Amino acid sequence: MNRKEYHRRTVWSWCLYDFGNSAFTTLVVTFIYATYFTKAIASDELTGTVLWSRGVTITALTVALLSPFLGALADRGGYRKLFLALATAVCVLGSIMLYTPLSGGVTQALVWFVIANIAFEMGCVFYNAFLPDIAPQNHIGRVSGYGWSLGYIGGLAAMFIAMIGFVNPEVPWFGLTREAGQNIRATNLLVAGWFAVFSIPIFLWVREDKSRISPSEVPLARAAWSQLLETFRHIRQYRQVVRLLIARMIYNDGLVTIFAFGAIYAGGTFDFTMEEIMIFGVALNLAAGIGAFFLGFLDDALGGKRTIQISLLGLILTTVLAALTTSRLVFWIAGIGIGLLVGPNQSASRSLIGRFSPPDKENEFFGFFAFSGKATAFIGPFLFGLTTQIFNSQRAGVWIVAILFIIGALILHTVDEREGVQAAGRP
Repeated sequence: MNRKEYHRRTVWSWCLYDFGNSAFTTLVVTFIYATYFTKAIASDELTGTVLWSRGVTITALTVALLSPFLGALADRGGYRKLFLALATAVCVLGSIMLYTPLSGGVTQALVWFVIANIAFEMGCVFYNAFLPDIAPQNHIGRVSGYGWSLGYIGGLAAMFIAMIGFVNPEVPWFGLTREAGQNIRATNLLVAGWFAVFSIPIFLWVREDKSRISPSEVPLARAAWSQLLETFRHIRQYRQVVRLLIARMIYNDGLVTIFAFGAIYAGGTFDFTMEEIMIFGVALNLAAGIGAFFLGFLDDALGGKRTIQISLLGLILTTVLAALTTSRLVFWIAGIGIGLLVGPNQSASRSLIGRFSPPDKENEFFGFFAFSGKATAFIGPFLFGLTTQIFNSQRAGVWIVAILFIIGALILHTVDEREGVQAAGRP
């Protein structure tokens, strides 16, 4: 096997993990199980919505607190693949256990959801940290785009199978019944199997580089804390990373708000039916996958910062269009435009932090990347709700999203990509 073939297999093995784990976010977090929890497990939809949001909040806070330290621990001990395997196994187990709660089993369902969701998010830290090692600097944008686009496709494929085999048919597959929501609960078993199968290649064919690990007489946990403290002491050396993470913290809040309220806005302002909302969601995810794939090449040509800037400019314009229009057709155009730009924004953000990560601190820096995505993720949804309440209009809430994109873009403008790459010691 020549070196080129080895790298190709490595890249696609890494991408397939994204293809597999996206079933969890699509079926459990976003579409099927979240809805089932509020409608069938909780006592009523309002209570279920509040409890589910608390579960998501607990996940976000836990990941924000743990990810930098566990990332540093993986760096110091060479445990990236081990931690990824543990996180994957726990998420798969948690998904299986989500099959068991019946109506009224709120605590059981929430506990397993939070455990599985934390494991999923922590797995993403170690998964993302492989990116700078498997992709050369001049291809890191497209490789990140490959992974992100396959993630959207994997999530949609899993949802398609769930809908035609479990949710919609009068007689579900595999002898399942509709009694006690067995067919809906069984989608969690699909998630577990899907994730487990498509995660296998990364453990077989993606190698962890342990050449930079040096033996230490200090206990590993203390060494990890020392590495974190050293990073903070030399924070001026990594000032471009700090600027990038602050910018992402803001514009990612805009993305979180779109994900949380896009369907609600379509239904409340444009009277979309549930079927139309599902079609709209599928179209946006397809657009995001296409955008992430093709604009990954733009990332390599122009750099991560410019790609993010282009995506933010487009997101500002399409969000404003969605806030102003009263036409369903124009709203569809704005929505597809947002979808095309969301994928590249997320993919280029990941590739840029990869370029800014020193080779011996990749897990740690991707831990900070996870922190930036979770620490303030409640702000956008809170401001959307507050603004909607004050002005008695969902359109007013959408303007908050545009403002978050604008602020994020202004902070991103201060980032010097060349200095960030040099500070990381990357060629």
